[in-house]
Amino acid sequence: MLLAFHKPYGVLCQFTPDQPGQRTLSDFGFPERVYPLGRLDMDSEGLLLLGDEPGMNNRLLDPKGGHSRTYLAQVEGVPGADALRRLAAGGLEIQGHRTLPAKVELLENDPGFAERVPPVRFRKTVPTAWISLALTEGKNRQVRRMTAAVGLPTLRLVRVAVGALRLGGLPPGAWRELSPGERRLIWK
Repeated sequence: MLLAFHKPYGVLCQFTPDQPGQRTLSDFGFPERVYPLGRLDMDSEGLLLLGDEPGMNNRLLDPKGGHSRTYLAQVEGVPGADALRRLAAGGLEIQGHRTLPAKVELLENDPGFAERVPPVRFRKTVPTAWISLALTEGKNRQVRRMTAAVGLPTLRLVRVAVGALRLGGLPPGAWRELSPGERRLIWK
C-alpha cells in the first residue's frame, strides 16, 4: 500500500507525540501498518508518502538512487543570480555536509497556496519571493539551511513532488491511495 498525504503545517511526521497536545499522523485515520517514507518537519507542508512495504524507505531516500523531491520555498528577500547559482551548484556546507547540485528556479508568480494557519510573518519593508528547489538528498531541514546559507531565510516550505508524482489539488490533511500508474511516477 502506498499513500499520498498533504501534510499540513504543525503536524509531526510520526504517530506518537513528543509532547502533549502535538498533532501527529495518528490524527488523520491512516490504515494500520503504514509508516512515513521520509519526513517533513513540523513547520513544512506538502506531499508526504506513507507505505507498508519493507525496504521502500531506503529505495526512495538513498541519494544514490537520485529520486528527486521538489519544494517550493517562500523566502525573505528576492534572490539574485548569484544566490540561485550557489543553491543550484551544490557544495554549500550544511552541518558538516556538502550539498549535492540541485535544480533551482525563481518563480515569477506566487504559487497560489491557501494562506497558512498561522500566517507567515509579514514585513512591509522586506519583499518575499518563491523559489523551486529539486533535491536528490534530504538532510534534516536541508532546504531551510540552504536558503539561509545564501542569505534568504525560508518563511514557508511546501513539498510539491516526489519524482514525477505531484501534490496536485490534494487539500491539506487529506490522503489517498496511489494507483499503480501513480506509483511509477515516483521512480521517474
